[in-house]
Amino acid sequence: MHNYLDFEKPISDLEGKILELKKLASEDESVNTSDEIARLEVRVRDAMAEIYSKLSPWQKTQVARHPSRPHFLDYAADLFTEFTPLAGDRQFANDDAIQAGLARFRGMPVAILGQEKGNDTKSRIKHNFGSPRPEGYRKAIRVMEMADRFGLPLITLVDTAGAYPGVGAEERGQAEAIARSTEMCLNVKVPIVTVVIGEGGSGGAIAIATGNRVYMLEHAIYSVISPEGAASILWRDSTRAKEAASNMKITAEDLKSLGIIDGIIPEPVGGAHRDPQSVISRTGTVIADALKELSRRNGDELRADRRQKYLNIGRSL
Repeated sequence: MHNYLDFEKPISDLEGKILELKKLASEDESVNTSDEIARLEVRVRDAMAEIYSKLSPWQKTQVARHPSRPHFLDYAADLFTEFTPLAGDRQFANDDAIQAGLARFRGMPVAILGQEKGNDTKSRIKHNFGSPRPEGYRKAIRVMEMADRFGLPLITLVDTAGAYPGVGAEERGQAEAIARSTEMCLNVKVPIVTVVIGEGGSGGAIAIATGNRVYMLEHAIYSVISPEGAASILWRDSTRAKEAASNMKITAEDLKSLGIIDGIIPEPVGGAHRDPQSVISRTGTVIADALKELSRRNGDELRADRRQKYLNIGRSL
């Protein structure tokens, strides 16, 4: 059974009926339910296409946070070979919210970074629900420096609600670590290709997302603050998150129109969690095309291109 979102009730009702008919057929072979199942499956596809063709920003936020959505480790397993994870910031500790290492992408040696949220209670606690601490960003800086030293293209996969806001993280210099990670993204002389695969939340995202090319999945979100956080600040009422999401321009379509991202990667009807393999494959193709284009530029050109990209944001508004 899928984890259904609140706006997917028509889909869940139809799929529930399909399961009942399949169970009935398995229990009594004399009962033929194939025609009715086929009819209901058509209705499911139609309902899904209609619902997902007109998602609101808040509904897209829910899809971006879906617990079954593929995460960093799913992409790493399918897109990369010879992945060698690297741990620790060489100062304080290792942070499992930030995953980093060296790998091969379609035969090409690369460095990869990303946030991992986990997919069950145990793994979510281990990865701190994808919210990195300062040592995570210092680990990211270490890997970026290594990539720059050895001329390795850098691929980053973003999926975080934001950096961890706990007291310990602030005591260890959370803001400084994020700022230095962002600065390192701007300074390296290798190509950086970023894909927002779920949530791109605030500085916790931009710290590893300041790339030459930035893409988003169709139902991902990217914002300076979460809708709940914005509602709490603007109206002192987090229950108005739906209203905040509608006004914040957080969807891929909004951000593409504003020139903040370079492209949108289509998702299967029903979201990436309905067909993870296809969306991971599409993401790999987009990354490969971007790296091919960027490989024609030297290090100074890549760095200048990246800096100018972010200086240009907002100029046309």
